[in-house]
Amino acid sequence: MTAPKTIPPEFTATLGLRSGDQAWGSERRMALLAAIDTEGSISAAARKIGLSYKAAWDAVDMMNNLAGDLLVERITGGARGGGACLTDRARQLVSWYQAVQAEHQRFMAVLSRFGPDSQRHLDLLHSMALQTSARNRFEGIIQQIDSGPINDCLTLRLDDAHCLTATLTHASTERLGLAPGRRALAFIKAQAVAIAPRPGPASRPDGTAWPGRVQAVVTGAGLQEISLEISPHIHITGILDLSHEDAACTVGGSALAWFAASDVLLGTLD
Repeated sequence: MTAPKTIPPEFTATLGLRSGDQAWGSERRMALLAAIDTEGSISAAARKIGLSYKAAWDAVDMMNNLAGDLLVERITGGARGGGACLTDRARQLVSWYQAVQAEHQRFMAVLSRFGPDSQRHLDLLHSMALQTSARNRFEGIIQQIDSGPINDCLTLRLDDAHCLTATLTHASTERLGLAPGRRALAFIKAQAVAIAPRPGPASRPDGTAWPGRVQAVVTGAGLQEISLEISPHIHITGILDLSHEDAACTVGGSALAWFAASDVLLGTLD
């Protein structure tokens, strides 16, 4: 019996553009520029690539502000009642991006020949390269989005036993293209994580609570910085205010980490 032929994985990747420390250009935003060029208006371009009108306008404003050059010009009046067009600089940028993206995809095709674990290694390196001031960073899959007129509540599943909730504006959810099944990163500042020296309820309606084991303690100025092991693969650092607690945490003891959904920032790698 002939063994089934192993098909090497196909890799795809997108390019991002930065201005200083600010990321402003992505495949989706470059697609928006290209659609504005062909459609002649921001609203029609938004419909073409599946963005809301507000998300498209916000993206145009961000690109115009951060690119260093005007990319999209608004047109008022005229037979069509106004619209938008790309500047020569924007057309050059879109053309350059599309050419470099095609070359990048050829490079990714070469990587696919290095074995089935290549994508997993690349994803890990991509995550590790991201630098932020937040001490706590988690990666997971969006499990659920409860949408509201202004804010959305998103559930990010980290593993079989642990989830966290985050509150984002509905516009941010659309701008990031967040949807159930998509991979996302969560960031939480240590100052936003409250530590209690005694485990309490495992969940609260207005945030996320995780019981864990104390791994490290730094004490100073009436505070303790506590590092908890929630699971072998999940660790979190937070602050215990000693003036409001009967006892401090000690290494090896149990404690509870709690953070509000509004203190969680979500991001994507594309």
